[in-house]
Amino acid sequence: MAYYVGIDLGGTNIKAGVVDEKGELLNKLSIKTHAERSMEEIIYDMGKLAVDVIKDCGKEISDIEAIGIGSPGTPDNEEGLLVYSANLPFNMAPMRKLIRDVIDLPVYIDNDANCAAMAEAVAGAAKGTKDSVTITLGTGVGAGVIINGRIYSGFNQAGSEFGHTVLVSGGIQCKCGRRGCFEQYASASALARMAQEAADSNPDSILKDLIAKEGGPNAKLAFDAMKAGDKVAAELVDRYTDYLADGLANVINTFMPEVLVVGGGVCNEGDPLLIPMREKTMSRPYFGPGVKKTEIRLAEMGNDAGIVGAAMMGKACLDDGKNGR
Repeated sequence: MAYYVGIDLGGTNIKAGVVDEKGELLNKLSIKTHAERSMEEIIYDMGKLAVDVIKDCGKEISDIEAIGIGSPGTPDNEEGLLVYSANLPFNMAPMRKLIRDVIDLPVYIDNDANCAAMAEAVAGAAKGTKDSVTITLGTGVGAGVIINGRIYSGFNQAGSEFGHTVLVSGGIQCKCGRRGCFEQYASASALARMAQEAADSNPDSILKDLIAKEGGPNAKLAFDAMKAGDKVAAELVDRYTDYLADGLANVINTFMPEVLVVGGGVCNEGDPLLIPMREKTMSRPYFGPGVKKTEIRLAEMGNDAGIVGAAMMGKACLDDGKNGR
C-alpha cells in the first residue's frame, strides 16, 4: 500500500493528513496559519506538520510517496512555486524548495478548489467517474474541473475560475474588477447581501427581525424566513436559485461532466435549496435529444476535501511522471 501526505493551506488553519492510495484519510493534524507571518515561517510550519502527521500515523517518512499541497491562489506546479495568493503573504514563493528543506519528498502544488474536486472524484460524490466538476458555494464560488481523472486548470494553472464568469452584464461590481460575476449572485455571501437588501426594502419582512437578532445577515436567514412563511424571503430564495441554476447550466454546457458536484455551507439547507436548484438547472443546459444528462450530486468530503484532494493530486502527478523535486 502506498501513502501520501495532503496539506490544506488556508488563511486561518493549516491541515495535513496521511492518505492511502485509495483516498482513505488515515489521520490528520491541524495548526494555526498565523498569516501575518512571513512566507518562510508559514512554509516551514507546513513541512514540520507533514513530518508530525506521518509520525502521528505510525509511519516513517520512507513510507510516503509524495506530498500534495492545496492552496488558495495561483500555483506553478512545474517550478514548485505559489505564484500569488490574495489572502496570504505569498508572491513567487518557492514552496517546493522550502518544504523539501524540512522533509525530502516529491512536492506537488495546486489550487485548493482543484484539490477539492479531486477529492470528490477519487473518494466522494463523483467517485467512479472520469469527468466531473465540483462547485463550492462559500464566500465566493470555487470550481474544480476533472477531465479523464486529472485536474484541468489551463496552461498556467489559473483556469476554472467559473466564479468570475459574467452572469449579469454590467451587474454588481466584483473584487476581480469585472461586473456581474457569477459569485456576486450565487455565493453564500451574495445571498447574505441580498437578504440585507430585501430586509431594507421590506421593513415588514421577518428578515429584518432575524438579521437584527443575528447581528447581521447570512445566507441561512433567507431560508429561515422563507420556512416561517415570509413571502419576501420566498421570492429572494427563488431569485437566488435562478441565478445559481443559470451559472450551473453554463458549467454543464461548457464541460458536460458526468457528475456536477455542488458543495458549501448553503447546501446544508437541504431540499428547500436542492429541489429547485436541480429542477431549474437541468431544464437549461443544451443536452439535445437522446444525449445523456449530467447528474447533480451534493459534495460528500466536507472539511477533509482539501487534505484528501491534495494527497490524490500528488499521487496523480507522481503517476504521470511529473518532477516534484
